[in-house]
Amino acid sequence: VQLQASGGGLVQTGGSLRLSCAASGGTTSSWPTAWFRQAPGKEREFVAAISYSGQRTYYTDSAKGRFTISRDNAKNTLDLQMNSLTQGDTAVYSCAADTNPGTLLSLRRRSSPTSYIYWGQGTLVTVSS
Repeated sequence: VQLQASGGGLVQTGGSLRLSCAASGGTTSSWPTAWFRQAPGKEREFVAAISYSGQRTYYTDSAKGRFTISRDNAKNTLDLQMNSLTQGDTAVYSCAADTNPGTLLSLRRRSSPTSYIYWGQGTLVTVSS
């Protein structure tokens, strides 16, 4: 399975962006999926995750109330709607998927990059002042 993230770009503080992640070469419809980000000079960090059904979602504290993760299993896509962006959101955003539904059951597991097998190449989000 290959994941392809898109939708990044330059946006002003307070603006919005919608990231998308398309899967090819297989289906992720039964897998938990997530978004991570990595800012310059920092470690990759968890942003949000969603169960295969879409019924359960999880967010890092900084994303709660501003970001919305969603998925369309019929289209094999994963989205991240980001609103009220700040310069602190500037990073390369990557989508990830794992074959184990249990990955989302604990905070430690779902927020750890090592829990996910498949990764997209990342899309750059730059928030200007």
